[in-house]
Amino acid sequence: MRLLGTISPDRPLLVVAVREEAAHLDDRLPVLLTGIGKVNAAVALATVLAQGEKPSEVINLGTAGALRPGWEGTHHVVQVIQHDLDTAALHALTGREYGAPLVIGKGDGPVLATGDLFVSDTDARDRLAEHADLVDMEGYAVATVAHRAGLPVRLVKHVSDQAGDGAEHSWKEAVDDCARKLADWVVAQGW
Repeated sequence: MRLLGTISPDRPLLVVAVREEAAHLDDRLPVLLTGIGKVNAAVALATVLAQGEKPSEVINLGTAGALRPGWEGTHHVVQVIQHDLDTAALHALTGREYGAPLVIGKGDGPVLATGDLFVSDTDARDRLAEHADLVDMEGYAVATVAHRAGLPVRLVKHVSDQAGDGAEHSWKEAVDDCARKLADWVVAQGW
């Protein structure tokens, strides 16, 4: 975990998993580098929010794999699910719901599936495509922490690869261009 800049209530906090995805962000806004995965993202954001100033909102910027053909570009996620938690089984065991889908935006936009699995095989991709459009490893955790802290949250994802066979090679080749597109999105917001 690494916080670059200072959090203040008049500016958003950009939350990014790794420095490769933040490579083209300037220093106008604070950036939290969380590390990869749900636990790292949740712990990093919760720790920073517990230490003092709260931002005006939390914006999770990052790359995502496309679960279906034709998905490319930058997207504002409207709903996020946790794909590696068996919500139905946990409900059957306890009578309580854990890991329910989170609605985080209005209008049309993709459903993001978050889990601690880099989707690099076709079977996993096809299974996830039944419920979501994009896949990442931090979005659900960031949205959960922001909601519990009472902060608005946006998940902005740029498609880096077609999740499935060869995705790890595609991500390595695409991450710098994705980082540039995400930085362009931030600039276009007027910050």
